[in-house]
Amino acid sequence: MRAIIKLMATGLILAATAAAVSAQIVEKKSLTLEGARQVIAAAKEYARKHNAPGGVVAVVDEGGNLVALERLDGTFSAGANISIGKAKTAVMFKRPTKFFEDLIKNGRTAMVALPDFTPLQGGVPIMVDGQVVGGVGVSGASSAAQDEELAIAGASVFSGSNALPVSFFDAQTVNAAFAKGAVLEDASNGENYMVHASRREKPGMVEVHELDTDIIYVLDGTAVFVTGGRSVDSKQTAPNEFRGVSIDGGETRNIKKGDVLIVPKGTPHWFKEVNGPMTYYVVKVR
Repeated sequence: MRAIIKLMATGLILAATAAAVSAQIVEKKSLTLEGARQVIAAAKEYARKHNAPGGVVAVVDEGGNLVALERLDGTFSAGANISIGKAKTAVMFKRPTKFFEDLIKNGRTAMVALPDFTPLQGGVPIMVDGQVVGGVGVSGASSAAQDEELAIAGASVFSGSNALPVSFFDAQTVNAAFAKGAVLEDASNGENYMVHASRREKPGMVEVHELDTDIIYVLDGTAVFVTGGRSVDSKQTAPNEFRGVSIDGGETRNIKKGDVLIVPKGTPHWFKEVNGPMTYYVVKVR
């Protein structure tokens, strides 16, 4: 009996020791070389399907160490270092590098002094079961937006979906954008929308967007807003964009804080009068 009790006590001690050790150890997933190659392959496949030009795809592990890199044909030589920097930045801060590029655009220029920091769009963390296991950076595609699209395609290879990162703008960033009027989200994730933090202090020109529907939400201020009719002396200023000096006919509204307007694509619209500073969100849907 004493022997049995002794064995039971020993078992309890061993179990308690194992539990204590287990409580001090966290299981972490790691990105292997084969996994990194899958990330690169997914980015390359996305580029092929969308006729994207060359670029450099770099994959780093959770510590920011380079695991794999591939340079697609026709890419400029500096693309390798830039793509690695993007991937490392995405891992260090656990968020897409576009977030930091937007912060700097909106006035947080002090961030550029951070060491080993590449705040350029095109870096995305690689997530598995809620853990950051690495990062992917792309440089040298046709645009910064396409850099990020390729990075997202690569990072999504383990999720079994093309889930896109959530865009977040803190109050300071939003206020800075409204102070001067700026784009908050430029649809760089491949979706067909844009979000503007708009500010207006005087009347503008008549606008006609052939492809975009404008959803306007007035935050502050008042204005006389005219829609419809015919744009006078309309001239093309960009692809699918026209500007005029006034509207012949149309419907006039006095708009104020809290009002929402939906201006369908192809419809002339004009801030005819603006009474002091006016701030408003514009969501452009294509």
